[in-house]
Amino acid sequence: MAERTQKTLSPETTAVTDEPRAPLRRIVSLFHPYRNRLALVGGLIALSSLVSLASPFMLREVLDDAIPNGRTGLLTLLALGMVAVAVTTSALDVVQTLISNTVGQRVMHDLRTAVYGHLQRMSLAFFTRTRTGEVQSRIANDIGGMQSVVTSTAASIVSNLTTVVATIVAMVVLDWRLTAVSLLLLPVFVAISRRVGRERRKITSERQRKLAALSSTVQESLSISGILLGRTMGQAPELTRRFSAASDELADLEVRSSMAGRWRQSTIQIVMAAMPAVIYWVTGLTSVISIGTVVAFTTLQMSLFRPAVSLLRLGVDVQSSLALFARIFEYLDLPVDIHPGRRTLTDVRGEVRFEHVDFSYVTPESSAPATRESPDASDGDTLPSEDGESLTLSDVDLVVPAGTTLAVVGETGSGKTTLSYLLPRLYDVTGGRVTVDGVDVRELTFETLAETVGVVSQETYLFHSSIADNLRFAKPSATDDELVEAARAARIHDHVMSLPDGYDTMVGERGYRFSGGEKQRLAIARTLLRNPPVLILDEATSALDTQTERAVQEALDALSRGRTTITIAHRLSTVRDADQIVVLDHGRVVERGTHDELLAAQGRYAALVRRDAPLLAAA
Repeated sequence: MAERTQKTLSPETTAVTDEPRAPLRRIVSLFHPYRNRLALVGGLIALSSLVSLASPFMLREVLDDAIPNGRTGLLTLLALGMVAVAVTTSALDVVQTLISNTVGQRVMHDLRTAVYGHLQRMSLAFFTRTRTGEVQSRIANDIGGMQSVVTSTAASIVSNLTTVVATIVAMVVLDWRLTAVSLLLLPVFVAISRRVGRERRKITSERQRKLAALSSTVQESLSISGILLGRTMGQAPELTRRFSAASDELADLEVRSSMAGRWRQSTIQIVMAAMPAVIYWVTGLTSVISIGTVVAFTTLQMSLFRPAVSLLRLGVDVQSSLALFARIFEYLDLPVDIHPGRRTLTDVRGEVRFEHVDFSYVTPESSAPATRESPDASDGDTLPSEDGESLTLSDVDLVVPAGTTLAVVGETGSGKTTLSYLLPRLYDVTGGRVTVDGVDVRELTFETLAETVGVVSQETYLFHSSIADNLRFAKPSATDDELVEAARAARIHDHVMSLPDGYDTMVGERGYRFSGGEKQRLAIARTLLRNPPVLILDEATSALDTQTERAVQEALDALSRGRTTITIAHRLSTVRDADQIVVLDHGRVVERGTHDELLAAQGRYAALVRRDAPLLAAA
């Protein structure tokens, strides 16, 4: 089977990009809606930094004047002033922390919502080529990894930068010579921190890739399907071994990230601790600077080095976060190939037309055939078009009058399920058009299309919630009486009421607490609640035994009554009463008519009937 190539982003490929880029201007724009609050934070930080600088000057006066000269009144006033400075800076810090964290969390919320909403608009093709764990990792791990950056880094940068500038000014005021000595080693610190930053940036990028892979492993192997496969294949120990190995690699990366440059940073700490001793030594040799000035200066000196080093570390954090922002922007920049229309429908009759429809899984930009996303696709369901492009469907021209039933039959790989994807716009046609009551489905809003077309597929999906919640997913406003009515029509009410918790029964992940037939009937009840005028039944009974099929078929008959119904059939026993039957072969309509007409023609349909004669007899 040929590999599918896309011009659009393939997340599993871009996830291993070595040097992801994210423009700073775009990152800054995320904070634009909160600029007023950020301005307030900046003002509070600047005020707090300036207020805190008063303490060293008051300390100098305590040591040089108040204590030596016995001025107890001044000493009391200065002591109270130092306490007031501490109280004020603490209060300002609490307020600015609250505001900056609120802004940061809102930015993260905006990013999560934007990514989730954008992915909801992507076509089915994106999800067939992307691991679910990769998507989850982008939303959880990548955006989660930004938390410290978007919630506190901006505020920390402003705070530390303001403190550094104000402290240097204050140090110069106290003694410019000691200031020059103190700043001599600052370039060395910058060089050391930049080197550490480069190391951590590489480790962070690798760590995010490992986290994405680990998330995918957990999602795939610990789902119900994954557990069933692992147990029945005897691979549970091997899966555990693989997870352990991946987790061990991630743990090593975390240790490497924490220890990267740790010795060099310790050197900086040692130098910082030694600088006051150097200042004491220099002033002791010169004896030209007062004790109060020396103590005040060394206090300021410590206030300088700490925010300066913190700024360097924050620079590393920002550089590391650029890779996270880039991974999120990659998803936000994915082109949406199915855009909603603006038209709505009222008084829908339900006439459906496929007008000379062509479809290919190969996009115009790609040069290789597509990997089949549909269950009935295979190497044999493509046709070469005039320009050499592989077509899954070619020149399909069908009319389904309102309120009638169309059955689509054919060999596996003939394009049956692909045809069913085009009406609800899981994909858009490559050529021709699909209409409802004469309106191209591409012109309709997604809400109108969802209200008009209902789908019951062979792959029934139920959420890990109660039966009632799963049914109300189709109609949140449905009353209890409406739930019961839909369940009765789907022939599942009696079974639900036999359960201890009735409609409050939890269905389990993907509905695995219920049999295939029970899940199908719940899905039918859910569709009945929506009451769509057009219905697609995609081999809804193909995986069921004969007895269960009869029960589900009764529910389907109730569901189809009075609606335009398109049935994708694998078992021909379910379509003999259809108003119209079409036979697909390699994406083309090769026969059409009623059951009796097609049998009399002795063509493809008759051959399929002979093959399925035992099933027809049983039905």
